[in-house]
Amino acid sequence: MSAEPASGPTQDQVDILEYNFNRVNKRPDPTTLCLIAAEAGLSEEETEKWFKQRLAQWRRSEGLPSECRSVTD
Repeated sequence: MSAEPASGPTQDQVDILEYNFNRVNKRPDPTTLCLIAAEAGLSEEETEKWFKQRLAQWRRSEGLPSECRSVTD
């Protein structure tokens, strides 16, 4: 068997994802998500999962609940 274990995005892919998260949009719409996925060489599902996890991490670092969608929730 030559299957490699799932190891997440490479550093280059993370750099692309982080750039888009910090400079473009923390919650990309489906079209933007598709473009980011293509740029990073990841699937849309992997990219969406990364953004959800990164948003939760960012919210916690800002002292906000990780699951809320807006300030009024």
